[in-house]
Amino acid sequence: WELLGNHPEVAIFTGPLWLGDAPLAGRTLLVHHEQGLGDTLQMLRYVPLLAAQGARVIVQVPATLTALAATVTGVASVVAVGEPLPAHDLHCPCMSLPLACRTTLATIPAVVPYLAVPDAVGTTWRTRLDDTRSDERAGPRVGLTWSGSTTHRNDRQRSVAFGQLLPLLDMPAEFHSLQKEYRPGEREQLGAHARVHDWSASLDTLADTAGLIAQLDLVIAVDTAVAHLAGALGKPVWLLLPAAPDYRWLLERSDSPWYPTMRLFRQHSAGDWAPVIDALAGALHEQPGP
Repeated sequence: WELLGNHPEVAIFTGPLWLGDAPLAGRTLLVHHEQGLGDTLQMLRYVPLLAAQGARVIVQVPATLTALAATVTGVASVVAVGEPLPAHDLHCPCMSLPLACRTTLATIPAVVPYLAVPDAVGTTWRTRLDDTRSDERAGPRVGLTWSGSTTHRNDRQRSVAFGQLLPLLDMPAEFHSLQKEYRPGEREQLGAHARVHDWSASLDTLADTAGLIAQLDLVIAVDTAVAHLAGALGKPVWLLLPAAPDYRWLLERSDSPWYPTMRLFRQHSAGDWAPVIDALAGALHEQPGP
């Protein structure tokens, strides 16, 4: 591949763009990351369909995703962003796959899980959580993600302050933070709540996050990569959405055609998370234990 000037993130691909307009049988298709981590996690679901058409599918993803991407059925090989691209006949950006596959609401490939936790990672996290278990433990194990990247253009609408989640912490459950990074003051707030386990120092890649999620009964998350990861793993996930959500969550409905195990909790007024948190607390109170 070649790089353009002072923009090393821009690659010139050796094969033409594929948007469903050419047969794939016997050809190598490069499916590549281009936007957010959650976007790529969501679109990896298309790889089995492409392989079923006879393509040899190479997936290019950020390094944090390579181990997970390798578990998707139909992936022939995985290359990390920044590494030399292998030879390929065609290429397609991840977020163009719904267009290339002529996807409608009725044809979204929604079979989950389509990702798996690597065996060694799963064993490590099973042991870690067994070591945190108390004999008095009651209620489900719940993962929490309340904010995403501060550089995301919609972060002010989608993220929640940790303090707004405090009503949830009164519920009979065992809580685990799925945050890799914290905003100023949040680590101190978290430390004041002994019932929330902080795993940030152990979440080196998204495979580690997946290993932790696999040991949980439920994930509660705002619209970040963690929500997509939990959905792709087939875990129950409750998603907090702002009044004006990303287009893929549609409007009004409380379920998602992308993730059968996902339940949507929506704001009714922009910026007002209190009713959403109340609804979450009520639902969590009814959640059965493991």
